[in-house]
Amino acid sequence: MPPAVGRLTQRSEFLRVAAARRKWAAPGLVLQACERTDDATAAEPPRVGFTATRKIGGAVVRNRARRRLRAVAAQLLPSLGRAGWDYVLIARDGTVERPFGALLGDLETALARVERRRPVAPDAPPPDAPTPPAAAADAP
Repeated sequence: MPPAVGRLTQRSEFLRVAAARRKWAAPGLVLQACERTDDATAAEPPRVGFTATRKIGGAVVRNRARRRLRAVAAQLLPSLGRAGWDYVLIARDGTVERPFGALLGDLETALARVERRRPVAPDAPPPDAPTPPAAAADAP
C-alpha cells in the first residue's frame, strides 16, 4: 500500500516549493505549497518537508518543533492535502509552546488559504476590476 503522504528530502525540492511563492503564515507555522506540474505526479499523494531554523532555538527545540509539525502533518495531510502537491512546513517561535489543537487549526487554515489562491494570467484583469461596457451595436 503506498504511503498516504510522501516526503521532500532534496534541497532542490524545498527551493522549488519556495520559488512558487504560495505561502501562508500562521502563529504556529508557515506553510509553503507548490503544485507539481508533470502529468505523472498529478495522481501521486502529496509530499511534505519540514524545516526549523536556528532562530527558534537550539537543536533540542528545533527537533521538538519538527516532531510537532510531523505529527500535525500526519494527522491532516492524508485527508486535506491535495494529490500532486508539495508542502513545506516551517517552524516558528511559537511552534513548541502552541497547543496541539491550535497547531492543527493553523495547518487546516493554511491549507485552505494556500490552495484557494490560483495564479492569475499576466494579461488578465484583477478579479475586482470593473468590466468594460459593451460596445453599442447601433451607434452611428
